[in-house]
Amino acid sequence: MAANWKMYKTPRETEEFLRVFLPQIPSGLACDIVICPPFVDLPAAAALLSGSPVGLGAQNLNENAEGAYTGEISGAMLAAAGCRFVVIGHSERRQLFGETDDRVNKKIQAALKNGLTPIVCVGETLSERESNQTIKVVERQVKGALENLPSAEVSRLILAYEPIWAIGTGKTATPAQAQEVHLAIRDILKDQYGSLISLGVRILYGGSIKPENISELMQCEDIDGGLVGGASLKPESFLSIVNFDSKRLAPR
Repeated sequence: MAANWKMYKTPRETEEFLRVFLPQIPSGLACDIVICPPFVDLPAAAALLSGSPVGLGAQNLNENAEGAYTGEISGAMLAAAGCRFVVIGHSERRQLFGETDDRVNKKIQAALKNGLTPIVCVGETLSERESNQTIKVVERQVKGALENLPSAEVSRLILAYEPIWAIGTGKTATPAQAQEVHLAIRDILKDQYGSLISLGVRILYGGSIKPENISELMQCEDIDGGLVGGASLKPESFLSIVNFDSKRLAPR
C-alpha cells in the first residue's frame, strides 16, 4: 500500500502524522507500506521511518544524473535522502507537466540505476474509456514505459493502474473494471517477459481508494495493493486501508 501525499503536508505535519501512524501498525502485517511525501518532507520522514517497516518514496525524479536543471531532483539525491521507492508517470505529471511515455521510460532507468523501486503509473482519461480505448491506451503506456528494459529490471518494478477519471473525483472504477485492466496489464507482461515476471510484478490500483471500498477492490485476483491519495493523508484512514485484510496482501 503506497501513500501519495501529492502537494500536502509540511515537515512538521509529516512528523505529526508518523508519530500517530507508526505505533499503530500491527506486528506481522503482511503488506508492504510506502509513504511518498513532498520533497521537502523527506528528511523528516526518513528520520522517523528509519528502522520501521514503512518504506520511504518520492513522487518524481529527473532522468538526468546531474546538471543545470533548476528545481529538479536526481535519483542519486533521492537515494541519499533515504528513499527506496519513487512514483513515476503519475497522471498529474503526464497531464499537467507534459510527461511522455518516452520520458517515463528514461525516468524508470534513472531510478533503477540508483537502486530505487519505480512505481510506474498508467491509466486512461474519461473520454478514452467512453470510446473503448482503455486497453489500447494502457498497453501503449506499459510498453512505452518498459521499452528496452531487460527482464531482470522489469521484475524490480511496481505498476499502478490509475484511471484518470477516478483520481480525486470521488469516482472509483468498479472491481470488475479494475480487474479487467489489471489482468490486461499482466497479460502484456506475460507476452513481453514471460509468466514468472508477469506473476511476480505487483500491480496496484489507484483512484479514489478509501476505507469503504478497499476490501471490495482487493478481492480481485490481479489487484495486489493500492496507490492511495487523499485517504492516506489522515493516519486513521490510511491505517484502515493497510489493515483491511493483511492475509489477502501476502506476497505472491
